Amino acid sequence: MTEMTKRNWLTRSAALASITVAVLLVGLKLWATWRTGSTAMLGSLADSALDMIVSMATFVGVWIASMPADEDHRFGHGKAEALAAIFQVLLIALSALAIAARAVERLLAGDTAVSAVGDGVLVSTIAIVATIALLAWQRFVMARTRSVAIHADHVHYQSDLLLNVAVIAALLLESTFGLAGADPLFGLGIALWLGWGAWRAASEAVDHLMDREWPEDERRRFVEIAHRHPELSNLHDLRTRSAGDRDFVQFHVDLPGAMTVEQAHDIIERVEEDLCGHFPRMELLIHIDPAGHVDDPGNPLVEEDEFAKLEETPDNA
Repeated sequence: MTEMTKRNWLTRSAALASITVAVLLVGLKLWATWRTGSTAMLGSLADSALDMIVSMATFVGVWIASMPADEDHRFGHGKAEALAAIFQVLLIALSALAIAARAVERLLAGDTAVSAVGDGVLVSTIAIVATIALLAWQRFVMARTRSVAIHADHVHYQSDLLLNVAVIAALLLESTFGLAGADPLFGLGIALWLGWGAWRAASEAVDHLMDREWPEDERRRFVEIAHRHPELSNLHDLRTRSAGDRDFVQFHVDLPGAMTVEQAHDIIERVEEDLCGHFPRMELLIHIDPAGHVDDPGNPLVEEDEFAKLEETPDNA
């Protein structure tokens, strides 16, 4: 099994596991909401229903992202994962608004009573166990695939643990301790937590869609490895981005103007082989400039010498 085939299998299995858990929980929480009349349980039901929808979107996203590059998409289909994550975020945000509105409505109306507390606690406990198992598998998959869509799904299911604990707390406080209003207040807290989760999940997806540069430590590691090749000088116009499981990097480098094309080609081949060995999911494009050439003096980002920056900021700085 190739690395890409293994990655595709892992991401799809994580998406299918997410769908399975969501379908199970929707059925259980639908019954529990009918039995208890709890706003917190209703919020948890809405969250699980959205889980089911977004998990399906995740499955579609990772399926499309796994497709190889073609004539119309020569950089591959990796950004399908980010699009699936954005779809998840939109649904999560809508869910949070609906739950908050329902909680406020119950608080204003004074309708805070709950019933069949034992059923609600049982369902929430089952949901916690199932969610913990799913999160463990998602972490295993993320560590090996770096899937943006699975990560967004993982963030959402992490919040589910707190949601289900909150439901149990709301039911017990309302029924056992007689704290009127605890249930809708917890429902409002759930809505706020979902909104925060949506914001966090959106950040990484937007970074991928907007071709955000690699983190500074990863860029530095890349430059350090390139700097090991003494033939190269003035590495500049370094550009990095990620799409799905693929990284894309390009830069300019100076070589002596008197060097033959064949000599320059051999040097760049060795550099590419070395860098791609350290970054196996990377597609690399290197442009050669004759030493002393200035690409665009008016653009400091283009002319910035990464080797010089590396020497100015040593590791112990």
